[in-house]
Amino acid sequence: MIPTPAHNRQVAILFRSIAERLAAQRANPYRVRAYRKAADTIEGLAEDIAQVAARQALEDIDGIGRDLADKIEEFLRTGTIQAYEDLRTPLPEGVKAWTQFPGLSESLVAYIYTRLGITTLANLEQLVRSHMLRTVPGFSGSEELLLEAIAAQQQLPIRKPEEAP
Repeated sequence: MIPTPAHNRQVAILFRSIAERLAAQRANPYRVRAYRKAADTIEGLAEDIAQVAARQALEDIDGIGRDLADKIEEFLRTGTIQAYEDLRTPLPEGVKAWTQFPGLSESLVAYIYTRLGITTLANLEQLVRSHMLRTVPGFSGSEELLLEAIAAQQQLPIRKPEEAP
């Protein structure tokens, strides 16, 4: 078996990570599949992806279009892919706490935050009251229980760091 060149392995790992993060955010399944297919294809190449890029033949690879070719070239220039870095950005602590609310999973909260732009409890409450949350795949909880949890969270006093004696 021919070993996979290092660049190919690194790009494949990044593309798989992007696919997993997009899947967690419930992104377009075709987009997720495109990253996974590209990762498999690149990992299976005997030729180093840097050599393919040098002769401007990335788009000749099955499953690699202009967008993915640009990301490969970006990786070869910079050592990373900005789209990957953007997806790695963790949820703010206040938003991450929403996963404790009834009916909200981590992937659903990530979707609400990244795709719908819901960033505050007030926005989340408005989304629930509009009954639009029930149209989001993955929400199976009770809107009433969720509204109660949001109200309880909003009534919590803001803790200040204790002062030293």
